[in-house]
Amino acid sequence: MKLAVCIVHSRDKGKITDELVRAGFKFTVIGSTGGFLREGNTTFLIGIEDDELDALYSVVEQNCQTREQVVNVMPFETGPQGGFMASPVKVPVGGAVVFLLPVEQFRRF
Repeated sequence: MKLAVCIVHSRDKGKITDELVRAGFKFTVIGSTGGFLREGNTTFLIGIEDDELDALYSVVEQNCQTREQVVNVMPFETGPQGGFMASPVKVPVGGAVVFLLPVEQFRRF
């Protein structure tokens, strides 16, 4: 048995939640925040058997695609006010990251 920790962009939360339920996965949802853009993410904790991994990967891949977003990037130290003009940059957002952790024992009460 494994614990899958799946982090997705909050825009994909509704879509992947529906598909995980439809596929019969049981999970817990935790709100989280990304580092670079400080945007909302959703973290799913999913207990899964080894033979279900391909099905989980398929659900995640079909419902969590990356997309480009335009952001204004400011340097950490801008110096005097008005000394730097922010310029828009395209960055990839979305997608998913899945961590798999071994589970020695699992009990449901």
